[in-house]
Amino acid sequence: MLTVRRNEDIHREDGGWFEARWHFSFDRYQDPEQDGIGALLVFNDDRIVAGAEWPMHPHRDIESLTYVVGGHFEHADSLGNGGQLEPGAAQVMSFGHGGALHSERNGSPAEPMRFIQFWILPSTVSRESTVQQRQYTVDDRTDRWLKIMSPPGEDGLDLRQDARVSVAHLSAGAALSWSFEPSRAGYVYVIDGNATVNEDGLATGDAVKIEGPEDLLVAATGVTEMILVDAPLRYRPVGVWARR
Repeated sequence: MLTVRRNEDIHREDGGWFEARWHFSFDRYQDPEQDGIGALLVFNDDRIVAGAEWPMHPHRDIESLTYVVGGHFEHADSLGNGGQLEPGAAQVMSFGHGGALHSERNGSPAEPMRFIQFWILPSTVSRESTVQQRQYTVDDRTDRWLKIMSPPGEDGLDLRQDARVSVAHLSAGAALSWSFEPSRAGYVYVIDGNATVNEDGLATGDAVKIEGPEDLLVAATGVTEMILVDAPLRYRPVGVWARR
């Protein structure tokens, strides 16, 4: 089953120094009709003005996942990690049960920054918090699904859940497929461009929620950037989420 979500229907948050599209309930935005899909709990498209920062803040028992769309993403955390990521980079910060702190900063004094940050619930409680980062190029994802996050043993950064995240840079006319098995949840987002997903035409900012089984055919009608999440539809909440 596919449910199309149009850009204009997704919650917009304007904080002055940041502008965000919160696709699911998050912070002060609460919508019982949009509480994630499966183990995908949060999906935010964030823009930060030059030099601005989300200061150190804590999380527990969550996979906080980042894909850099534009600008210079600077990371810092209470584990002593840091560094700057450029467009196309992926980051997995796996927060254990004891929790940790992290921050996101626009590393440019002159240019805005855009990144997608989303949360996937882990399948087990872990004591350890870890960070993984990898820089990818446009060529890596051109006209193919580039798997940037997955369970250990597969391509991409390791997740603590049976979930996969892929990105693609599609040339006009290029087409890709993806199959969602029964009991799988999916989210496909048009970061930039225009495409059809099965029979539905999508533009920048549009998204599709998927409940498997479902076979997807994505066809670009112009140069298009997309991200796809494939996660369990049914899962057992663990840690702090077991008490929600």
